[in-house]
Amino acid sequence: MLKLVIAEDEEIIRRGLVCTFDWEKLGVVVVGDAEDGVEALKLIHEKRPDVVLTDIRMPRLSGIDLAKRLQGEHRTVHVVFLTSYADFDYAQQAVRLGAADYLLKPVEEEALVPVFARLQIRAAAGGDRMALPGKLDAWTAYRDCAKRNPYVRIALGTIEARYASRPSIETIAADEGISSSYLSRKIKEVTGKTFGELLTAYRLQKSIELLSEGRLRVYEIAERAGFGDYKNFAQVFKRIMHTTPKAFMEGKDLHL
Repeated sequence: MLKLVIAEDEEIIRRGLVCTFDWEKLGVVVVGDAEDGVEALKLIHEKRPDVVLTDIRMPRLSGIDLAKRLQGEHRTVHVVFLTSYADFDYAQQAVRLGAADYLLKPVEEEALVPVFARLQIRAAAGGDRMALPGKLDAWTAYRDCAKRNPYVRIALGTIEARYASRPSIETIAADEGISSSYLSRKIKEVTGKTFGELLTAYRLQKSIELLSEGRLRVYEIAERAGFGDYKNFAQVFKRIMHTTPKAFMEGKDLHL
């Protein structure tokens, strides 16, 4: 579970965020909430959360200044900003400076799904490692996101059915009578990922399942999961999982 601290100076909004959303479904546990940045900083030091959901404008210490303090302390916590339309440009600048994401008020629960799906992947192992099956399954979160758009749902279904071959966004778009640029844009809007990133994520998930079974050789798993040759598979696996496929299969060098 991702540990979350919520910082929001308006009590009614803060209570709504803490109590209204189904955080468990998102793979999140709220470990504390604060009414300003100073209180939030104290909580972060005590609770060591994975994510901070913070309003941009708060008394004593703003969300932006809070993020700068955390950056100065070299903390690995991911910051997601809450913002109004009036602060929209400000939030975009903050994201470019390193914030994980931003959400517009009033926040709908469905808007949280793609944000926390991405954070599950990034924060599960303190970096870019994919969430493992059984650990807040990120792919399930992507499927939930896809319910918002039939074309995205079809694209994810195609990945699930044809991941071992070479599914392409161009072919899917042509079959549905839409442009590949439109489909690409919708996939990114709904899931926060490109088609290629989603395909890699699903292939990785399948390869992890096969590695865990321990019945096949690594090069055979590379082929079955759609990575093709062993070298490509090993490079992708190492970049995302921070270990080699062989070490993973043998249970070595794992920090999950």
